[in-house]
Amino acid sequence: MCYPHDRLHEEIAFLGYYLHWSYESLLSMEHHERQKWIEKTSAINQKVNEGSTPAPAEKSILSIT
Repeated sequence: MCYPHDRLHEEIAFLGYYLHWSYESLLSMEHHERQKWIEKTSAINQKVNEGSTPAPAEKSILSIT
């Protein structure tokens, strides 16, 4: 079974954005290792965001109402 390319790109984009690691470094990681880093980074990001004021919801230009 092949690992889905869309999922791989999501993982690399997420970790690259938050940790600023190179594409090559992220791509060379095993799936389970990337998943662990995503889990830890998400937890830190969630804690940081809990202390901030939520942004007001914006209406989509596709919204009918």
